[in-house]
Amino acid sequence: MKLLSLPYRYTLSRHLYSSSIRDILNTQPEGCKKKLKGWAKAMRKMKENIFVDLDDGSTHHRLQVVIPKNKIPASLTYGCSFEAEGVLVRNPNNQLELIAESINVYGSCVVQNGYPFAPRKTYHPEYVRQHLHIRPRTATFSSLLRLRDKLSSAVRNRFAEDNFIEINAPVLSSNDCEGAGEVFAVKPDSENLVNEMISKDHQSPMEAFFNGQTYLTVSGQMHLECMARALTKVYTLGPTFRAENSKSRLHLSEFYMIEAEQAFINTTEELLSSIEKTTSTVVKQLLEKSSDEIGHYRNTTNASKDNDPVNMVNVPYEVISYQKACDVLEKQNCFKNAIIRGKPLAKEHELFLVKYNGQKPIFVVDWPKDLKPFYTKAIPNNKSLVC
Repeated sequence: MKLLSLPYRYTLSRHLYSSSIRDILNTQPEGCKKKLKGWAKAMRKMKENIFVDLDDGSTHHRLQVVIPKNKIPASLTYGCSFEAEGVLVRNPNNQLELIAESINVYGSCVVQNGYPFAPRKTYHPEYVRQHLHIRPRTATFSSLLRLRDKLSSAVRNRFAEDNFIEINAPVLSSNDCEGAGEVFAVKPDSENLVNEMISKDHQSPMEAFFNGQTYLTVSGQMHLECMARALTKVYTLGPTFRAENSKSRLHLSEFYMIEAEQAFINTTEELLSSIEKTTSTVVKQLLEKSSDEIGHYRNTTNASKDNDPVNMVNVPYEVISYQKACDVLEKQNCFKNAIIRGKPLAKEHELFLVKYNGQKPIFVVDWPKDLKPFYTKAIPNNKSLVC
């Protein structure tokens, strides 16, 4: 066998490739020479060495870098970006750390010059939101972004296993879909362009560009319904927008929504089974692959133990009728809004039903027809109720 001779620029030693902290913690390559790049999250000065906590964003864990004082650049400070090359060893606490042989600082950080996050401090979310471009550097938000990435992958894996086809529903739409009027209207920002495009039919400025009213989508549902007529099983995971007069965490102006449509479903049981499989398998995959990250995020946010994601995995989910739900709720005296049969359930009623079911998901079916949209399927033996 003849080996090809490669140009010098392609012949790199394996140890010169940058590693991630996540890979190192998974493979435990003790004694190996590694190169790491990231940011200094904490620094501790000792007599002969400085210990720096390196964070590269691949995990919430940090790797301690031990740097002899004679090798410390003056620009190595908290928050700076740097590269460290050295050998991985185990310290007396049996934890991996990197004994640095060389340090290279890429970007300095001077906290005294206005850097908003000080070392060893935690900040209220309202304060963090004032620094949107820097908030991914906080432990909580970076953890959230990693979990969100894994969740998106789990959603796509679930639907791919059942041969669903992903559809990219349009963000710009001509319909309100849900008919609630909670839409953001869209038009070009340039008034000159709008005036140029207004036709002889005296269109309004809001209709000039698309020859009709156009909105940011509130749902990809109607687009998916058309696609299901040709592809049978379709879904979308994309942005949706709601112009609601609410500032609570339950009402977002923009969020990503999972929507699916499937042709040839004949019973409510088939539909509920598909929903149940989606939530349970997605959460199960997330727990299997990111349980450590989930635990870290829940600890940093002081998440309630009642909202344990394990509850989403335990199947089958409970199914009760609207009338049965009203029976349960009428026996309670803890609501600000009294339960009224024939009226929608309030958020506090829904939360109580989940608690009543042991903090596990619960389906409420067989609703009065007047409480649901026109397209909801009627129950064959009772036309006054819908699924």
